Amino acid sequence: MMFMNRFFLVISTLTVMLSGCGESSNDNEIFSVAKAEASLERAGEQYIRMINTLPDSVLPRTFQGDTMVYSNIYWWTSGFYPGTLWYLYEHTGDETFLNEARKRTLLLDPIKNVTNDHDVGFMLYCSYGNGLRITGNEDYANVLLQGAASLSTRYNPVVGCIKSWDWSDKWQYPVIIDNMMNLELLMWAHQASSNNQYKKISIDHSFTTLENHYREDHSCYHVVDYDPMTGEVREKVTHQGYSDESAWARGQSWGFYGFTMMYREAKDPAFLEKAKNIANFLLNHPNMPEDNIPYWDFDAPNIPDALRDASASAIMASALLELSTFTEGESSDLYFRSAEKILAALSEDQYLAKPGENGNFILKHSVGHLPGDSEVDVPLTYADYYFIESLMRYIRLKKQTDI
Repeated sequence: MMFMNRFFLVISTLTVMLSGCGESSNDNEIFSVAKAEASLERAGEQYIRMINTLPDSVLPRTFQGDTMVYSNIYWWTSGFYPGTLWYLYEHTGDETFLNEARKRTLLLDPIKNVTNDHDVGFMLYCSYGNGLRITGNEDYANVLLQGAASLSTRYNPVVGCIKSWDWSDKWQYPVIIDNMMNLELLMWAHQASSNNQYKKISIDHSFTTLENHYREDHSCYHVVDYDPMTGEVREKVTHQGYSDESAWARGQSWGFYGFTMMYREAKDPAFLEKAKNIANFLLNHPNMPEDNIPYWDFDAPNIPDALRDASASAIMASALLELSTFTEGESSDLYFRSAEKILAALSEDQYLAKPGENGNFILKHSVGHLPGDSEVDVPLTYADYYFIESLMRYIRLKKQTDI
């Protein structure tokens, strides 16, 4: 069974003609390969320190005050640390990262049988998926296929979506915008197994989300609750944002990344159109700061004093870079340059941790769940993951257009 990361295949075979991207590095550039390499070097320094201090059988989640917060394998963010390690090994060739990536990835083997959690995609595709892409280890493929089978059990054809949370007594069939991210595992499984059901579930979920999660301005709700017997929408809320009708920043980024990825995988023009519309909502929003690092909610009442969310910007940067490869001319250039602006800001001292600081996480100032007073203005493992992914995508695209 041959596995490949289709995004990296696309950008290694297509010539993406972005205006100005072939120019040599100079002081007027927003960002550069050299600056991206420097940020990756800093990231590697931090994670070497983390490797040397991390207890066995846990995964790093965040750092609050002076305390490292770990998770077990069943917490939704468990796949990001091994995924970051795979990326760092891919970039550096340092076997310290390889050995740690293998060790922490194997911890997640039991997740392949989890059927009570929609985040199996996050857990397995970031860890085992990157491991398979880089090493070709077929044992990893078997874990991913079983994980896809487990995730697909949460799909209800009447609703047309994969169910998200089981813990709520308030909602009958909640579906969160984050769930778009977990479809990548299913789309990979479709290609790897020729099982069309995985593709059908992913496309159904995407179209249902497109229809019910999004407002006319292309912002999205966080949660849509369905009647599992009829498929009718019961309620639309924004659980982790400022208010139900507000635009919670990370939720907008999840949806943006998800529809960009789904266009890559399914090639349906509706997904590309939605990704472009979300990007334009984000980039043209009157409350988007000049550096494109969004406030935790675009409608937070205390803007411009509201907290920024580095995690939302890192996810957005990765999606903008990919979207730039699916568009042409001024649009492509806008998306690429907007991602550069994010990466430039995240690579400055305001967000990029100094060696040995920040619990050895890479990025500072992310916001997990502010209304729940959880993980507020702290480093987060998924912020690091998408920052590294963005930097590596940026370098690949930039080097290609410099040829």
